[in-house]
Amino acid sequence: MTIAPDNAHRKGSHIYRAMRDLVESIDDTVPGKFEITKEGIVHDMTSPGGPHEVTAAHVSRRLEKVMPDDLLAHNGTPDVEDEPEGIKRHPDVTVIAWTDLNVEGAIDPHTVVAAIEIVSRSNPDNDWVTKMRDYPLMGIATYAIFDPRTGTGAVLTDIHSTPDGPRYATRKDFVYGEDVTIADWTISTDNLPRYPATLTGSAPSGSATT
Repeated sequence: MTIAPDNAHRKGSHIYRAMRDLVESIDDTVPGKFEITKEGIVHDMTSPGGPHEVTAAHVSRRLEKVMPDDLLAHNGTPDVEDEPEGIKRHPDVTVIAWTDLNVEGAIDPHTVVAAIEIVSRSNPDNDWVTKMRDYPLMGIATYAIFDPRTGTGAVLTDIHSTPDGPRYATRKDFVYGEDVTIADWTISTDNLPRYPATLTGSAPSGSATT
């Protein structure tokens, strides 16, 4: 669900700060995850546990086995925020240096090596469409998507300028069981869990960027 007040896209506006204050005030009291995108507040009703959280844990652990010790694949708080763009996101897994995580408040998106999302069955377009647009706007060089609905995913890289703003130029799709390269590290996607068939949503609606 997206709550989109008028002029929510205005960069650095008081409207964005009001939305951020609202999200911070209700984040611990209402189930699900709240983020701020160009259209307004996004509420993802994904519940903790299950294939979503297990996939995030597997991806985090597999990356940390091959990354240098000064980096971690973090799946906790805080958020990643670009106030001038009016965007505040919370990747399921954030690849970042320990020193860049050690900050007060939200993470600077320009310090993020890679953002990784596990597609939500309640709001898949948030991962396949809006984050595919927001993350290059924030300057996040690599965006990886794992979709437990379909057993597929994609890695997006190479930010370039377009008439609609920065977009990823390169998209590499994969299916579960293949190795996948995220930034400089390659991990297996073997044995990642899938959502139960009765709860699987529609196929990804996001299209490759140009």
